[in-house]
Amino acid sequence: MQIKEAQALIDQWIRDKGVRYFDPLTNLAMLTEEVGEVARIMARRYGEQSEKESDKSKDLGDELADVLFVVFCIANQTCVDMDKALQSNLDKKNARDATRHINNPKLRNNP
Repeated sequence: MQIKEAQALIDQWIRDKGVRYFDPLTNLAMLTEEVGEVARIMARRYGEQSEKESDKSKDLGDELADVLFVVFCIANQTCVDMDKALQSNLDKKNARDATRHINNPKLRNNP
């Protein structure tokens, strides 16, 4: 699925099942909540915190998809074309960081 298709699919879902978009500030709060759920899994499963039994069934992919869903909701309601935004962002990174990471000795010393 292309990003443009995902944005359209989410917009259609909101219109069919979600009634309307939450206001942008509510969606920002929801995005923060979803990112927190990703952070909880990462800290416990891949970081140094111990994973609670109740967290072991959490699906990282599903939580990341929740983040994307809210990001696309915010993009839709603020008229951001994420295909263009992502390409522009990658162009910026390619110009700015063309050799930055390759020449960073810190990245070579840590696996």
